[in-house]
Amino acid sequence: MNKTTVLERAEGGVVKRTVLPGGLRVITEQVPGVRSASVGIWVGIGSRDEPAKVAGAAHYLEHLLFKGTKKRDAARIAEEIDAVGGELNAFTAKEHTCYYAHVLDEDLPLAVDLVCDVVFDALLTERDMEIERGVVLEEIAMRDDDPEDLLHDAFCTALMGEHALGRPVLGTEESITGMTRTALNGFYRRRYTLPKMVLAVAGNITHTDVLRLARKALGDRLAGSGAPEPVRAGRARMPRGPRLVLHSDDTEQAHLMVGVRALDRHDPRRWTLSVLNAALGGGMSSRLFQEVRERRGLAYQVYTSVASYADTGHLSVYTGCQPDRLGEVSKVVREVFTEVAAHGLTDAEIARAKGQLRGGLVLGLEDTSSRMSRIGKGELAYGDYLTVEQTLDRIDAVEAGQVAALAGELLTRPLAGSVVGPYADLGDVPAELTDVVG
Repeated sequence: MNKTTVLERAEGGVVKRTVLPGGLRVITEQVPGVRSASVGIWVGIGSRDEPAKVAGAAHYLEHLLFKGTKKRDAARIAEEIDAVGGELNAFTAKEHTCYYAHVLDEDLPLAVDLVCDVVFDALLTERDMEIERGVVLEEIAMRDDDPEDLLHDAFCTALMGEHALGRPVLGTEESITGMTRTALNGFYRRRYTLPKMVLAVAGNITHTDVLRLARKALGDRLAGSGAPEPVRAGRARMPRGPRLVLHSDDTEQAHLMVGVRALDRHDPRRWTLSVLNAALGGGMSSRLFQEVRERRGLAYQVYTSVASYADTGHLSVYTGCQPDRLGEVSKVVREVFTEVAAHGLTDAEIARAKGQLRGGLVLGLEDTSSRMSRIGKGELAYGDYLTVEQTLDRIDAVEAGQVAALAGELLTRPLAGSVVGPYADLGDVPAELTDVVG
């Protein structure tokens, strides 16, 4: 259980992995020449793991863990990280939650102790829960005031219906208002276990030091014969969603997101999907940007994105435009999808997409936070580590025929969509959009 494996030795650093007693995985990347360290505990629990009656529990819990532990109250937690000029924060996604700290390398012991303290020793008092209930409700209200955030949640509902992946990470006003401490504390104690966790550290550190600090912070918790949980996998069964979801709002623009079910993250064609996504809407030279903005001037912003979960995924397009242009924009998006599905992409488009992916990957490794995220999320999602060179090789190996085949499969699927804009009901939405989505 304590065997350490060296995963990569390269000019950029050394990556090592150890499984400690109890099933906690520790993965580190030693990066010479930097003066910082980033520490993250990745927990394989997200919004999709919540029963519907406690929707939003994972995110609510993320807030509460910073409110006080057995040895630190919220003020002391804030004071200790501020005193060293560091950052301590967290985020919740649909399949995981991450608690992280970014500090100077000399403050690594504090960072490991703080992150472990909030994750494992939170008190979750009734008083703190009531305080944070109001904060979370404010966050939901803030989401409702942000058309892009609201649009994304509505799109997930349109595409995935009542499935847990179709629900907002934040939960709803009703679920947060009705959540009890007993329910949230039970969620915490049952779900936050060592086999579901990865401790990831990157920066001017050594693997040995990280192991020592982890053992000191966690003490008797590192016991037993627990093994890391297998990575999520399978095939999601999605109920049919409403296909088009409208949120009426008195906005200056109409905000549109349309897309299709795509690949799960274990699909070997995910590299091909990355290239397709970049070429479709990943930059200023992408097909959609050129068609929607440069040639027709229909919108200021248009881009595509991919979400890949353990058992499903989606490819989506976002754009914002004047309400009287929404119908034309919808038609252009559908025409681009149809054209690429039928004829693929040009060699030049594929070459640019690969270059964009290569550059984004390498430039993203310039800071220790990005490196920590890469190794931590990779371990949690795949139970494996790909070197940068291996990743670049997989991108370079994508061929035009593979992109064309995947485009023909995905871009002909029925579209789901969401709209945020000044429309009273779906009957007011341009017919061109309902034709595209319906």
